[in-house]
Amino acid sequence: MRLLSIVQWHHFAYMIISVALLGYGVSGTFLSLFARRLRGRFRVAYLVNASLFGLAAAGSYLAAQALPFNALEILWDPAQPMWLALIYLLLLVPFFLAANCICLALTEFSDRAHKTYAVDLLGAGFGAAGIIVLLYWLAPMTALKVVSACGLLAAWLACLELRIGGRLARLSILAAIALILLPSVQFRPEISQFKALSQALEAGGAEIVDERSSPLGLLTTVRNDRVPFRHAPGLSLNAPSGPPRQLGLFTDAEGLQAIAQFDGRWQDLEYLRYLTSALPYRLLPSPNVLVLGAGAGIDLWQALLLGASSVDAVELDPLVVDLVENRLRDFSGNPYAQPGVRLHIDDARGFLAGNEEAFDVIQMNLLGGQAAAATGLQALGENYLYTIEGFSALIDALSAHGVVAITRWIRLPPRDGLRAVATAVAALESHGFTEPGAHLAMIRGWSTSTLLFSKAPISASQVEALRAFCEERSFDVIHYPGMRGSEANRFNRLQQPWYHRGVTAILGPDRERFFADYKFSIRPATDDRPYFFQFLKWGSIPEILRLKGQGGLPLLEQGYLALVLTLAQSVVISLVLVLLPLSQIRATTQPAVVKPSSLTYFLLIGTAFMLIEIAFIQKFILFLHHPTFAVATVLTAFLMFAGLGSAVSGRLRSKRPANLPVIAIVFLALAYLVALPWMFSQLPSTSLIERVLLTVSMIAPLATVMGMLFPLGIRALSTSAPELVPWAWGVNGCASVVSAVAATLLAVHAGFSFVIVLAAVMYAAAAVVFPRLTATAAR
Repeated sequence: MRLLSIVQWHHFAYMIISVALLGYGVSGTFLSLFARRLRGRFRVAYLVNASLFGLAAAGSYLAAQALPFNALEILWDPAQPMWLALIYLLLLVPFFLAANCICLALTEFSDRAHKTYAVDLLGAGFGAAGIIVLLYWLAPMTALKVVSACGLLAAWLACLELRIGGRLARLSILAAIALILLPSVQFRPEISQFKALSQALEAGGAEIVDERSSPLGLLTTVRNDRVPFRHAPGLSLNAPSGPPRQLGLFTDAEGLQAIAQFDGRWQDLEYLRYLTSALPYRLLPSPNVLVLGAGAGIDLWQALLLGASSVDAVELDPLVVDLVENRLRDFSGNPYAQPGVRLHIDDARGFLAGNEEAFDVIQMNLLGGQAAAATGLQALGENYLYTIEGFSALIDALSAHGVVAITRWIRLPPRDGLRAVATAVAALESHGFTEPGAHLAMIRGWSTSTLLFSKAPISASQVEALRAFCEERSFDVIHYPGMRGSEANRFNRLQQPWYHRGVTAILGPDRERFFADYKFSIRPATDDRPYFFQFLKWGSIPEILRLKGQGGLPLLEQGYLALVLTLAQSVVISLVLVLLPLSQIRATTQPAVVKPSSLTYFLLIGTAFMLIEIAFIQKFILFLHHPTFAVATVLTAFLMFAGLGSAVSGRLRSKRPANLPVIAIVFLALAYLVALPWMFSQLPSTSLIERVLLTVSMIAPLATVMGMLFPLGIRALSTSAPELVPWAWGVNGCASVVSAVAATLLAVHAGFSFVIVLAAVMYAAAAVVFPRLTATAAR
């Protein structure tokens, strides 16, 4: 996940879950087809698969990097979907090999399947937690070398335990481990040439001056004295001077931030007065300011330059702060150490939940790189700050006359700017403000727009200050209370005053009709559907495709459509994998044994398990404050406690052993659906360690009962049809492949609550099917 975030983009990282599970599905099919040949050869097959896993863990990834895949061309280059499919095939190889080891053990020792499955899940849980710890010490590529070494170590242990291979085989494996771990064997991620870092390094004179990594991201600092950085988003064309010397800071090779040189001369920062983001300081003198996502410190310098009395800076990644405060202290001037500045290492929503202070100005940075935003590669990036609940938290943190200032990139046709307005209107209305338009103001330059909203209505004096600010800088007014339409679209002229018309429609009585008729989805995001940057409407696709010759394809959300393509591929591949072994199974098994119930049961529990797991990962991002922590913690909890449930399942001996676990699953899933938002709001100020422990304790009961159903089904099959065990393993894996992708698509359109309810219905259906499964086994 970390490597794919660096090399490609955010949404490809989540596809690795689907790729991993596809490897498990292929494993079930493979072992079903070759069951006869492998019979009696368990020891050799196990050792070979474990050894190959150790080599493939790093080798498959290096081979996938060599392919000429470009995510930005996936819509118009017919070769790109083929390269994408080949990448999936390469990346599933290590998962296929590991799954072979597990399935071979399940088949060989089917009478102890619950113990084998339990140990497998416990190991996976330790791995999910352990890799996060490892990534604090090692770069992702180095960590991958450790994973490869662990695979070879497992093969070495198999040699000892199974007494095969001899001394030469054991020495060979140990030599391979030593070779992989040698510091001289260096791997570097081959970053897409279309990411911002790759483009910056193409310029003559560019050099990397610092690179550091953690689970939160790969930070790369670039200097170029020959072609210097001039990063000033939204800078007025009337500005008398440009920015000073800068270094470029990239996170996962994207999301450029500038580190400005500051040697005590404030006149070098005068350009900060000429950004659209400077507007709130013109309206409010000497404000106390909250900067969310302080990053490299430019917003801190702007606040201090424009008269802020104090600045609270919130930044999630401590490595960014350490870079600015220590490694580049002499260059940056260390904005975090300036008088009046207080630093908070925290997530924005987490800080707001525990904050009791009122702020005059709350400033929010541009989110994500301009290129990624323009191509729709952020479409599947969840963001809990840009939701109705997030904006409501911002309003709660304002002083009586304070303002929230949100700066976004200009995109045409307008999308995220209008969605931000719609979200602000919904948040203001949720606070009881019946005329939200009186509390809003918005302006735009040639590349950015800035939206202001506040508890108090925008006053007449503030309107005059806003108009003067825009006149001096040739910025366009989009909205202020009482604005005339003729004032819009004067300087940075568009073909039509689209922004002004859009905001007017959102504030008007026909808002819902405007949302329905607009070419893009701009309804406000919510915590249940936090995909602020997903704007695509299926009904607009035919029109966009007709505009292909006029450059219309970038209007499609690339990240979203890549996920749809993944779902289509996974459905086709999974159907083939499930159906392929059937002819051989029927030829070697009594026809009465191969019943639809065998397929249906494992299909239902595999799909439902993954739907709940993916939904909980997303829901706990809000509580744990970062996707990486959420993935690691939720996966660890689900896997380890599902392993515990698997171990306990061996004691369930009733006629319908699946009933009790399913009743518990449905009750807990639906209870959490109601309780989690309340629990998150009541536990705002705890530390990360406390939040992790609370997450694990909340997931533990649900995961334990969810882990019981697969070994119960395997036990039923192994009673009279053990040859069906690999096929059931494959069916379960293939169901998980499809549901891992489908869960995100369903959440985009229907919300995580719908995903969890659907999973509960599937578990209930599995309980209905289970008696037929046991009856089949009895026959």
